[in-house]
Parts: sequence; structure tokens; C-alpha cells
Amino acid sequence: MNNISDSLMEQQDHIEHEVSKNNWTKITVWSKREEHLAYAEISVLGIIFIAATVGNFILIFTLWNRRKKLSRMYVFMLHLSLADLVVAFFQVLPQLIWDITDVFMGPDPLCRTIKYLQLVGMFASTYMIVVMTLDRFQAICYPIVTFQKTRALWNSAICTSWSISLIFSVPQAFIFSKTEIAPGIYECWAQFMEPWGLLAYVTWISITIFFIPVTILSICQIKICWEIKMNACVKKHRGFPVCDPQIRIFRASSVNCISKAMIKNVRMTVVTVVSYVTCWTPFFIAQMWAAWSTDIPDHV
Repeated sequence: MNNISDSLMEQQDHIEHEVSKNNWTKITVWSKREEHLAYAEISVLGIIFIAATVGNFILIFTLWNRRKKLSRMYVFMLHLSLADLVVAFFQVLPQLIWDITDVFMGPDPLCRTIKYLQLVGMFASTYMIVVMTLDRFQAICYPIVTFQKTRALWNSAICTSWSISLIFSVPQAFIFSKTEIAPGIYECWAQFMEPWGLLAYVTWISITIFFIPVTILSICQIKICWEIKMNACVKKHRGFPVCDPQIRIFRASSVNCISKAMIKNVRMTVVTVVSYVTCWTPFFIAQMWAAWSTDIPDHV
């Protein structure tokens, strides 16, 4: 349910392509959509939009009322909810309206703005999870590092995440535009140079939004779990001679034991990361397979 799949699936469902001499994709045939599938998608998008909007507004309202007492973890959760609202209002809602009207009804600037904000939401929600995990990694594995003591609603990690989202999404405004796909029929679609344009786009999105973040998240979570395990061993063997040299080294270098509150925050992070990986893995694998495989028939 994002701009990549929706744009590609809409084009596959509604049109047939032919490549002109200048290698730009041209639209030759406009066919009627399958209404039962459209109704199903409208229903699913409507449920997702309501759930995402209500759930994130409640969380933001709750956290905002406690903004002067928020820990770093909850500050990250606040911005993650804001990023999810960007996804809800600029990705899910426009696609819902688009499915109802069947064609894009707005002007070209609106088309480019919506597509830009769609990718901003995806980047922001992804990299907010990344910086939140990196923050927990630093707190667990390098507790001696001095942290920002003021309970600010912004910090360097959050600013970096939003900056990456705003900058990396800029190409989206140039890739998508309001295009006439048939006489008198306009859509907000992407145009790619053949034959490498679509491959480059799907690969870029998959690497920056999925594969790089998942690699960072996996490394951090493995090290966090290992650190917690070693900390538990230190507590278990406190006051007793330790034969394992790894535990001895950890005990000698450890200043404070990991608190229960910190472990609770780590569990929240793990749940968020596992949900992200579980939900996005099938989609990005399918997108990469569809883009790069030469064995998929055109009508599939």
C-alpha cells in the first residue's frame, strides 16, 4: 500500500505499454478496472486509515500531555507516531481517494507534492526506528557515553532522521507527474527511461528503505541481546569465582548493571523492529523479484 506498489500495480491493471523510439513508455490501451478488487482495496485502505489515524493521535495526545517528563525512548515514539501520521494522510488517504475516483483529479503540483510526501513518510517511519534502536544500542552497550540530560522533544538523531527523509525523497517529485494516458484521461504516474529506469527506482527504494535499515537493526539488536545476556551472567555469578573469561572481562568493564526500565525499553524496541521487518520483508522481496526477474509473464 505505498507509492511503489500502487503506481506499478495501477499501471499493470489499467494499461498496456509500448516503447517508442525515444525509449519513453507510452500508453496505448486503457482498460476497465476490476470493480470487486477495487471495492476490496477501498475497504482495506479505509480500515487502515481509521486505525492508523485514531491510534497515532491517541498516542501523540498522551505523550504530549507528558512532554515535560518524557524519556528519550518516548520522544522517539512521539516522532515515530508523527511519521506514521504522514503515511496515513499522504499515502493511505490519497490512495483511498484515488481508488474511489479511479483517476487522479488534482493538478500536477498536487500530484508531485503527494508523491513526495508519500516517500517522506516511508523514510521517516523507517529511519525513526533505526535511530531509536541506535539510541538503545548506545545506552546498553556504551553506558558511559554522556547523554543529553535535558528532556527536549528534539535531538540530533531525530533531526537526522527527518533530514534524511526530506532530502532522499526529492527525486520523487521529478519522477511522478500528471500524465495524459489516454485522450482526456490523466493520471499521477511515473515515467521511467527504458530499460533501466524502473529497475533503478525499485532497487533504490528497496536498498534505502529496507535492506540498509534492516542490516543496521539486525546488528544492533544482536549486540544488545548479547550485552543483556552477559549482564545477566554477571548478576548470576556476583560474589562467586568466574571461570568464563568473557564474563570476567564484562564484569571488569561494567560500571552499572542494566536496569529493568532499560530492559523494558529494549523490549519495546524489539517489538517495533520485529513488526517492521515482518511486515515489509514479503513486499520488498516481491518488488525486487518482479523488477529483476525475466521469468515473470507481462500479464502477472
